[in-house]
Amino acid sequence: MLMSIYCSKLMRGLLFLLLWLIIPSLHAQLNIEIFGGGASRIPITIVPFAEENRLQQSITPVISADLQRTGLFRLIDPAGSSPHAPVEVVYADWANRGVNALVIGRVTHLSDDQVEIQFRVMDIAKKSQLTGLAITVPTTQLRAAAHRIADVIYEALTGDVGVFSTRIAYVLKRGNKYALQVADADGYNAQSIIEYTEPIISPAWSPDGNQLAYVSFENKKPVVYVQTLSTRERRAVASFKGSNSAPAWSPDGKRLAVVLTGQGGSQIFLVNTDGSGLQRLSRSSSIDTEPNFSPDGRYIIFTSDRGGSPQIYRMPVTTTESSNAERLTFEGNYNASPDYSRDGKSFTFIHRNNNQFNVAAQEIGSRQVEILTNSKFDESPSFAPNGKMILYATEINGHGILSAVSRDGQTRQQLSVQTGDIREPAWGPLPKWK
Repeated sequence: MLMSIYCSKLMRGLLFLLLWLIIPSLHAQLNIEIFGGGASRIPITIVPFAEENRLQQSITPVISADLQRTGLFRLIDPAGSSPHAPVEVVYADWANRGVNALVIGRVTHLSDDQVEIQFRVMDIAKKSQLTGLAITVPTTQLRAAAHRIADVIYEALTGDVGVFSTRIAYVLKRGNKYALQVADADGYNAQSIIEYTEPIISPAWSPDGNQLAYVSFENKKPVVYVQTLSTRERRAVASFKGSNSAPAWSPDGKRLAVVLTGQGGSQIFLVNTDGSGLQRLSRSSSIDTEPNFSPDGRYIIFTSDRGGSPQIYRMPVTTTESSNAERLTFEGNYNASPDYSRDGKSFTFIHRNNNQFNVAAQEIGSRQVEILTNSKFDESPSFAPNGKMILYATEINGHGILSAVSRDGQTRQQLSVQTGDIREPAWGPLPKWK
């Protein structure tokens, strides 16, 4: 039974429904738990911003939670000290506490519904400002402002772009309904994009973050839709004879790779985002599914059983169909659900290890494989836009939940709900302001 569940990633539309038949309803709020952490973490103190206690939503707790979830930072309590400007910082005191970076700031209330937030990151060793920012935001966007500030801090201290302002998509079962939901990267502000009493699977973000492609069974057969998030308008882009599934966006946002069965077997096709220009890409007598574009758009990696068991292959994106593909995975007899890293140098996937299905990552050049989780039933791994974290679904006590693991496997987050089932996560792109 376990084997059939996870081999169903090749025929995910049909068995996806079976996974959820006995799941109870759930409440949509996500609660975050953190396990582990990096061995060497940056000691940082975030002082509550001046005047933020007048806000309905405090800013600094959100910033602290964002940074702590990465496992890269060790938060040191300000212990009553409350500098809000550089001239108020006594560097020797903070150095004695072992603090490397100090975040200070102030909130200025411009009107009933608008505030200005100023913050600075002070380098304690150099006794100087490392970075800072002043932004004006409506009071309804305080969490978004906090995420943006956390991104600036993260990049200043690590050199990598932050992803706290990104969004995630996932499918949630509550009652007899399946809902495609979008939430902030920390699980807050979840909103249903569409709900049906039939399954919804395989959400995929457009490169600009404005649209989601997904598969809906609302008409009793799998059809690929593309929906614009701001307007809720949608269109069917793959509603051909047979099954239409597993959409993946090209990096330029102009085409989708989809898996169709109308011409015999499960094969990979390309289609324009308006549903025109259908082109067959793969031709084999096996099941080819779960396509994913390389960041440069030159290749597609996908899952296929053409070697006798589910493995990950790579083929070039050409104007003609081909049966040739390079096999990338060789360890074990089950590797599926690939997702390219944003630099194109590696990919994450699900690897069967001692009868467990775990998130793994493999370097394309060296083919070195790292198993990143130790749970039993992981699925649908999705890289963060900066390549530092991987979002995935797993199963705890029979319920599907969201989790994330760092690329080195040192930090793991569990985004849980009180009851219910969440599946099919996808991490969205960086926001436009980046």
